[in-house]
Amino acid sequence: MPIEIDNEDRCAEFIRLNELWITEHFGLEASDRKLAEDPYRIVRDGGHILSLVEEDRVLGVCALFRDSPQRYQLARMAVAPAERGKGHGAQLLQAAITQAERAGAESVYLLSNTVLASAIALYRRHGFETVSEGPHPVYARCNIVMERKLAPHAPISGGAR
Repeated sequence: MPIEIDNEDRCAEFIRLNELWITEHFGLEASDRKLAEDPYRIVRDGGHILSLVEEDRVLGVCALFRDSPQRYQLARMAVAPAERGKGHGAQLLQAAITQAERAGAESVYLLSNTVLASAIALYRRHGFETVSEGPHPVYARCNIVMERKLAPHAPISGGAR
């Protein structure tokens, strides 16, 4: 299935899927509400929004927030409830890693919660290692930070979109 990168027309589904999974397990935080006002700012700030699409339906999404040219945060990964367990999360995760490598990043990190056992297992299978555990100083729902070092690549001119 194709993964669209930085398609502004997919932002409403990006927010909808994220708010859906967040409210299944946690409550929305101020940062969630702020992002919902302008999700495409992720792209304007140098990051990427990835959407897994089948027949014009968005099955899953994730984002790469650019912290620096060498470091991205993987965030906002969500798969539609009816599509879970079909490998879509792994496909999105691999696409995000590849996108960060193409951009010349040296590492990708993420914030999550250990109650999301299947997500943590997915991240570990894709080479993410625990950096720290415990309450996060900014995000109430996060209690684990994980990171994956990337193979050094020269960035693709103009970004891979």
